[in-house]
Amino acid sequence: MPKFFYIARNKLGGKISGVEDVNSQDELVSRLQSRDLVVVDIIPEQHEDAAKFKGGLNLKFKPKHGHISKDDMVLFCRQLATLLSAGVTILKSLDIISKQVASRRLKDVIKDLEKNMEAGLSLHETMAKHPRVFSNLWVNLVESGEASGNLAVVLTRLASYFERNTAFTRKIISAIIYPAILFCAGMGALLFMTLSIVPTFTELFKSFNIELPFLTRMLVVVSVVIKQYSLVVLGVGILSVYLFKKYIRTKYGRKKFEMFLLKLPVFGEFFRALIVERFSSEICTLIESGVPILYSMEIVEHSVDNLVMADEIRKIKESVRDGKSLGEPMEESGFFEPMVVQMVMIGEEIGELPQMFKKINDFYQEYVDVFLVRFTTIFEPFMLLFIGGLIAVIVIGMFLPVFKIASIG
Repeated sequence: MPKFFYIARNKLGGKISGVEDVNSQDELVSRLQSRDLVVVDIIPEQHEDAAKFKGGLNLKFKPKHGHISKDDMVLFCRQLATLLSAGVTILKSLDIISKQVASRRLKDVIKDLEKNMEAGLSLHETMAKHPRVFSNLWVNLVESGEASGNLAVVLTRLASYFERNTAFTRKIISAIIYPAILFCAGMGALLFMTLSIVPTFTELFKSFNIELPFLTRMLVVVSVVIKQYSLVVLGVGILSVYLFKKYIRTKYGRKKFEMFLLKLPVFGEFFRALIVERFSSEICTLIESGVPILYSMEIVEHSVDNLVMADEIRKIKESVRDGKSLGEPMEESGFFEPMVVQMVMIGEEIGELPQMFKKINDFYQEYVDVFLVRFTTIFEPFMLLFIGGLIAVIVIGMFLPVFKIASIG
C-alpha cells in the first residue's frame, strides 16, 4: 500500500503533519476531513519532494517562553485529543506535541510524562505528579477516559471546556480594562493638579497677604499633606495591601472576604453568578465524561476556587450520598437561584442532567456579559462626572481668591 505525506490544520489553526498508508490521495483526503482537519498539502512517497518533506516532519520548534499559559494548556489538550482521535498512540502523540510547544516548561513536563509512561505509569498517574500544571479536573477526567477507553472523547470535551473558559475570562478582562484605564487617568489628572497647580497658586496668593476662602485653604492643606507625607501614605498603603493579602491567604480571612463580596449590593449577585458559572461548567464536563455524580462533586469542591461555594458543595455531596436527589440539597443551601434548582430537578427526572447544567452555564455566561456591558456603559459617564466635579472644585477653589483680590482692587 503506498504512503502519502500530508500537512493539515486543526480547528484552532494548529499544524498537523504525518504519513498514512492509503490506497489513494482521495482516500487520505476523506480520512483527514473525517477528523475535522483541513488539508493543506499531500505528497506521495515517490515524489521528488518527499525526502525533503519527510525531514520536515522531524523539525523541532524552539520554545518561545518559559511559563505555562492557559493558551498553552488549551492547545496541548486540543492537540492531544486530535492526535488520539486520529489513532496515534499516547506516547507518539506526546512526542509530536513536545516538538511544537511554545513553552519550555511545558515541553519539559511533556517529556516527563513520556518518561513516566514508558516506566509503566498511566497518563493520569504521571499527570498527577505535576499538580501545578494539571489540576484535579485534568487528572480525574483523564482517569475516567482511560478507564472507559474513550480518552480522545474525554480530552475533546476537556479542550472545549478550556476554550470556553478562556474565552469567557478574556471577555471579562476586556470589559474591565477600559474602566480601569479611565480611573487611573482621572486619578493621575487630579494628582497633577493637586501637586502642581495648587502649590503654584498658593505661592501667588501669599504675596497679596489676604485671607484665603475656606475651600482654597482646604485644597492647600490637602496639597501639602499629599506632597509632604506622600512617602508615608505610600508606605501605609503598601503595608495595608501586604497585611490584607496575608489575611485573605488564611482560610478564615479568605472565607470572610468571599462572604463580604457576595453580600455587596449589585456586585454580590455578579460574583455569585461567576461562581455558579464555573461550577456548572465543570460539573457538566465531568458528568458528560462519565464521572459519577458524587465523584464529580468532590472534584468540583476542590477546584471551584471559592471556600463559600466549596462548603455548599460539600454539604450537597453529603446529602446526595445519604440518598437525596441533587436538586433538593441545592434548594436547601439557599446559594442557588430557584431557576437553577428547578432545571437541575428537571434534568434528574428526564435523565439529561449534563444538558441542563450546560443551559445553566449558558445562562450565567450571558448574565455576566450583560452585566459587564451595563457596568461599563454606566461607569464611563459616572467617572467622567466624578473626575470633572473634583477638577471643577479645584478650579473654583483656586479662582475664589482671584475674585476676592479683584473686588478689593
